[in-house]
Amino acid sequence: MDRGSLAPRYWLTWFGMGLLRLSALLPYRLAMGLGDLLGAIAWRAIPYRRHIAETNLRICFPELSEVEREALARRNFRYIGRGLVEVALAWWGPERLIARLGTVEGAEHVHRAQAEGRGVILVSAHFTPLDISGRIMRRWLDFQVIYRENRNPVIERFMREGRRRHFEDAFDRHDMRALVKALRARRVVWYPPDQDYGRRHSVFAPFFGVPAATITMTSRLARLSGAAVLPCYGFAREDGKGYVVRIGAPLEGFPSGDDVADAERLNARLEVEVRRHPAQYYWVHRRFKTRPDGEPMPYEKRRRRRKRR
Repeated sequence: MDRGSLAPRYWLTWFGMGLLRLSALLPYRLAMGLGDLLGAIAWRAIPYRRHIAETNLRICFPELSEVEREALARRNFRYIGRGLVEVALAWWGPERLIARLGTVEGAEHVHRAQAEGRGVILVSAHFTPLDISGRIMRRWLDFQVIYRENRNPVIERFMREGRRRHFEDAFDRHDMRALVKALRARRVVWYPPDQDYGRRHSVFAPFFGVPAATITMTSRLARLSGAAVLPCYGFAREDGKGYVVRIGAPLEGFPSGDDVADAERLNARLEVEVRRHPAQYYWVHRRFKTRPDGEPMPYEKRRRRRKRR
């Protein structure tokens, strides 16, 4: 254990992780009720993230009224709260519960691609049930994950242990050599490339009609390895009775040789899924923080000028 993780500044994190571990012991419906409560608390307690979510929804759904967008944002925070509890279930939930809660549709596309001698890239996205979707998929498929190290050593420790417990292997997202080697060996790699990682290795491609910095890693991996690229998204069922992970057929003609065209295609595919499940997307991420030259970042709050009496 890293002794630095025992420093007083991490004690609250240890306490939080302990509570998270205990939440995995709750009956599923009670655990989801706890998630709803956490989401409601976050709505009030974290105005910065609420502002980001409201800004994203205003950008992506201009056709909705303010009342409709606020209702959608509140539902989104409920799913985010549930997502936190779902992390606990993904790391520590018993296998019998995971088997009962989730199913995978389209696993045959993965097996067919491997039978043809190809590796597989499962392109996912940051929907709130992301972690538990991975645990569900593990019952159907052997695959590896791409991760970004957490700066908090306590959280990173638990994430690392969770990855080791349930997945074949985990690669740092910068380790292209290991990723290409695994894909050339007909392995399956699962990762969500839909967040804003800045200008480096990114192109601007429309997302809900707005230019968004989109990494080109998917195209590079597919080009270097010859792997098939399959869309893969997990959602919570609207009736509250578990989850479904849907894996689509391989994208034809991908990569195309044009990184911008590939990014546009992936964003368009993701947008379809977001519109189907808008409350379950991770809207609290600053998806549009990197802007083309001359465009302002949309998340800065305007300070109200005090009127002089």
